[in-house]
This record gives sequence, structure tokens and C-alpha cells, in this order.
Amino acid sequence: MKLYLFVFLFHLFTNGLCISDVQIGYKITLPVPMEYISGFTGRAFIMDTDQMEPKFRVGLSVESVEQKYSCSLDVFLGDLKVWSSGHFSRFYTTEICVLELTQNGDLQLKGQNELVGWKTGTSAQGVQRLHLLRSGNLALVDAFDQIKWQSFNFPTNIMLWGQRLNVKTRLTSFPTNSTSFFSFEIQHDKIALYLNSGKSKYSYWEFKPSDNRNITFIQVGNKGLNLFGDQYTKIARIPMPRLEPLRFLALGNETGNLGLYYYSPDNAKFEASFLAINTTCDLPSACKPYGICTLSDVCSCIRFITRDGMNSGCSNGTSEKFCGKKHAEMVELAGVTSVLKAPPVEGNVSKEKCANLCLDDCNCVASLYSNLELECFLYGLVRGVKQVGWGSGLSYMVKVPKAGGQHGKSSGLKKWVLVVVGVVDGLIIVLVLGLIYYHVIHKRRKNLQDADNTT
Repeated sequence: MKLYLFVFLFHLFTNGLCISDVQIGYKITLPVPMEYISGFTGRAFIMDTDQMEPKFRVGLSVESVEQKYSCSLDVFLGDLKVWSSGHFSRFYTTEICVLELTQNGDLQLKGQNELVGWKTGTSAQGVQRLHLLRSGNLALVDAFDQIKWQSFNFPTNIMLWGQRLNVKTRLTSFPTNSTSFFSFEIQHDKIALYLNSGKSKYSYWEFKPSDNRNITFIQVGNKGLNLFGDQYTKIARIPMPRLEPLRFLALGNETGNLGLYYYSPDNAKFEASFLAINTTCDLPSACKPYGICTLSDVCSCIRFITRDGMNSGCSNGTSEKFCGKKHAEMVELAGVTSVLKAPPVEGNVSKEKCANLCLDDCNCVASLYSNLELECFLYGLVRGVKQVGWGSGLSYMVKVPKAGGQHGKSSGLKKWVLVVVGVVDGLIIVLVLGLIYYHVIHKRRKNLQDADNTT
């Protein structure tokens, strides 16, 4: 099947079928493998622009994803995917993947039995053709070249040169799951990066124009990212410190970082001329959940010590929610904070009150207390945690099951007795944790001996 698709794509190009327009009635079909093949990609490029490399191309793609096959319409700049119909919701199919521009002017992706998995919803609007602009914008236009639908109106994680995003729009990372993703958002007073988790979101970078000027829209230009106010007035710019023309702005799917990119002919690849975050530990994705980015830019873990021993690796916490002083307690981690910023739930509170607010909230797993501002911040996840110097005025606390407590009826939850933060590296971690483990086991044996002597 892989060989068949490769020969099909080669045949498509050698006959010169790549153009910048397709007319109504156009239809192309890709076969889908009968059996699942991990890492499989089948693609037919159907359009391109008449430009120097790297140029824009449009392809119909079949890709293996989580034991299924997705069918999508994609736009590429060189080999980089810059837009996809499946960015927000994948269309899974079997047997075939079909792209059709119907006689009524609706662009559709279909599977077996004419099942429509994605469409532009442009029927009866006078659409005559699908056109790929030199900007990389994929558009449906009528006989007067009026745009009826365009990919620029449905941004993914990449914003191309010339593309414009208005206030209250955003770029989003390609979701690896349904509960957590990154976003770059345009707001009236700032542009900002967020980690979205469930119904909550936490900021970790922002840029504000001077003099409290309001943003109307942003646009990628030759010299950087431009911010515009009322009456199309440029009010701020994030500059690109290079001579090469800027090609796009991208939100990293894996890192959550924001960057401006140009094409390097010498290295034949896209390279960053600007990154919003230049320090590893300031990225929310620097470490796994319940991981801590240390001063030496390596990840350590919040390790839980139980009477049954020490868990290995970074923990994801418990699968069950627990709250209330009867079932949980807050443990302060010295010299630690979070790069994630949550709105304060209360001001002018004590550290104890902050801890209790998290204990009473079943969705809270950690809290951050500012000893200077007397503010309390609650978190529904333990991410973006990093080591800081002493005397920061911040207290980071993690919720753990209470030692000796029980959760529900015979939940089987282990009895947690200590939390250790590995904020030092190498041999010191091993020595410290080894001593703690020895202390726990020694104390347990002593208690057993005392119990035997009592009986």
C-alpha cells in the first residue's frame, strides 16, 4: 500500500497536474489501508503556487492516528504543515478519503458511503473554484473573485505573513488530548500565551503596548509582528532582528513557545529569529506533571514517599479527586514557584487560609501564596513548576492524600507520609532520598517491634 501511494503521487506530479486552482466538480480519492500501519502517511498534492522554494502546496492526506486513519485537507509551506482541516477535529475514515468541490460550491471531505466528515458550508453561494493564493491562503471564490470562504479565517497554530488576526481570536496548539492545549490570544490590552486545562486557563507570557493603548488586530509583517489600534494605526511591534524576510509566526505544539520564523537558504530550513520565552524553565512544558525544573535546567520530581516505599519517576498524582482536611493536606515546597499565572481567588489572606481554600476545592491540586501581596492562587494541575532562589516571598503548596486518612469506602489509597522535592541534582538526590527511605523503613520496623513487645 505504501508503494502504491508513492507511485500515485509521482504520477500526479510528472503529468504536471499541480495548479493553483481547481474548478467545481473536482474530485480526488485516496485509498485507506485495510490494516493499521503505525506512522503511515499517504498524500496527494493537488495545488501549488508559482514561487521559489519553499512554496505553498495543498494536499489531501491520510495519516495513521491512534489505531485509526484521519482524512484531511492540508496547506504546506515547503514540507511544513501550516494549516489543516483536521486541526480542531479529526475526520476518521476507512477504505477511502475523498476531496470534492461539489457543483453547488461546497468543499467536502468524505469517506465510505458518501459520509461527509468536513465541509466549508458554502453551497449555493456562487462558488466557482478553489484558489491557493501566494500568501498561502486557501480560498473559495465566485466568478467575480469574491472570497466566500478562506483558511485565514480558521487559524490553527501558525499565522502566515500578511495574515490578520482580530481581537478575541487565537492560535491553538494541535491537541494531543482533549483536556490540555496551548493558545496564543489577542486581547484588547495585550497578547498572551495560555495553558488551557479543562475549564481553566493559565497565562505564562504576555506583551502589552505602551501607554495602555488598545489592540484592534495584529499582523505579521516583513520586520516583525505588528500590533494595530484604532483606525489602522500601528501601536507596537515585536521586531525581527534579521534581514531575511519573515515567513510566519508559530505556536509550538509541544513546547507552547511563540516564535517568529524565517527561511534559511544555507540550512534549507525555517529558523526562529524571535522566541517569546528563551529560558527552558519558564516554559510550562519544561517538565512532566509533578516535575520541577531546577536551576541547572534539568527536571527533577515531586516524589511521594509511602509506607510501602518511594514511587519512581514523576507522579501524575492520584486518579481520584480528594478534598477536605479529613482526606487531604497541603505540603509546602520550599524554593519553588510556578510559571503559570492564575487570577487570585482572594486577596489579603493568610498562608493558612490559602491552603484551606485549596483543601476545600476538590478541583484544586496546588496553590501559590504571595507573602508580599497576601494573594492566593489556586491550580487544577501541577505544571510549570520551577526552582527559584530563597527569599522569593512565594509559597508553593501541593495537595496530597492525608497520612492515615481514607478516601471513600475501602478505596485502597496508599498512606502518604512525606513529600520530597528533588531540587538538587545527581548524587545528592540519591543520597537524600536514600536517607529518607531508610528513615521511613526504620521507623516502620521500630513501630512493629514496639507493637510486638506490647502484645
